[in-house]
Amino acid sequence: MSAIGGCSATELVNDLVPEDGYEIERDIAYGADPRQTLDLYRPDEIAPSSPLVVFFYGGRWQSGAKEDFLFVGQALASRGYLTAIVDYRLYPQVRWQGFLEDGADAVAFLAERVAEQDESRPVVLAGHSAGGYIAAMVALNQERRRAAGIDRCTIAGAIGLAGPYDFLPLEANDLREIFGPGEAGPETQPIAYVDPDDPPMLLLHGLDDETVLPKNSRNLAAALEDAGVPVTAHFYKHIDHIELVGSLASSLRFLAPTLDDMDRFLADLPSPRGCPRP
Repeated sequence: MSAIGGCSATELVNDLVPEDGYEIERDIAYGADPRQTLDLYRPDEIAPSSPLVVFFYGGRWQSGAKEDFLFVGQALASRGYLTAIVDYRLYPQVRWQGFLEDGADAVAFLAERVAEQDESRPVVLAGHSAGGYIAAMVALNQERRRAAGIDRCTIAGAIGLAGPYDFLPLEANDLREIFGPGEAGPETQPIAYVDPDDPPMLLLHGLDDETVLPKNSRNLAAALEDAGVPVTAHFYKHIDHIELVGSLASSLRFLAPTLDDMDRFLADLPSPRGCPRP
């Protein structure tokens, strides 16, 4: 199943995605750079107060395109969730702080857009692999959110699919470049920003993942629990790094209950602590 990581396999998965039940508004700009765009998937039937899911894809912070993740947008739209699939600047154009700036700016833009349309929706950040890193860093880093103008009550939760959250020391040369210059410190790690006021998190990981080791999700789940933050973690047997996100595709959902677990988390999401319910 690791073949679904290739371009032709992604195209095949997307070719099998149902075309009904949702509309796509493509290439919405949230910034001036050509990479700062997103696609918005709007279900035909959507509950007034259901969350907006903002999804960041993976690609080792060096590759990827929102069009490749049609199957993710369709999966979440099929469960009634307004969903944004976000492009962001990649290395070598920017390093790690640039990814996070784009992630936070996209969230701020979408929250303002939803408010302008008189839709009262909580926002849930989600991502796979490198995108899970972006989702976690924006959700957990209060200073990053404030710098982007994101209100404390905006982000109601976060979902990480095989994200790297606790991966020091860096061994690969490309990662040293991405998280440099110099030695990467704890400020680059999502686990360093855990705080009792963080939003609830859902962490999903395949036990056969050799790209981002499951200990990343285990360690973050333990840190969140220690801080009193609601967290749910699921570890799927016989699922690797690519199969985890691939299991969201309509033709591959037999692999793991990834979409069902995400749907359950989104449906039961409480309002952020101290914030009014939409």
